[in-house]
Amino acid sequence: MAHRIVWSSRAAQDLDSITDYIATDSPAYAGVVLKNIVSQTRILARFPQAGRKVPEFDDENLRELVVYSYRIIYRLQQDEALIVAVIHGKRVLQ
Repeated sequence: MAHRIVWSSRAAQDLDSITDYIATDSPAYAGVVLKNIVSQTRILARFPQAGRKVPEFDDENLRELVVYSYRIIYRLQQDEALIVAVIHGKRVLQ
């Protein structure tokens, strides 16, 4: 069953902050990172459990994909994959 991919406002803000930060050094590379992060989430439409379970939580529906040094955190809900956050891999989730 195909899942719909939905971005939370927080995840969209995270992505904006990441690209803004990278763009201060390299606007071109910021665009590449943005494109690759968004592109990687598209796999969730067909393979929603492609990501691993988030290690900090004991919840099979809270999963993550890793792109570069960023963790794309998403929650599986019925027929959608809700992207809830995009964080640097060194950040600790609470």
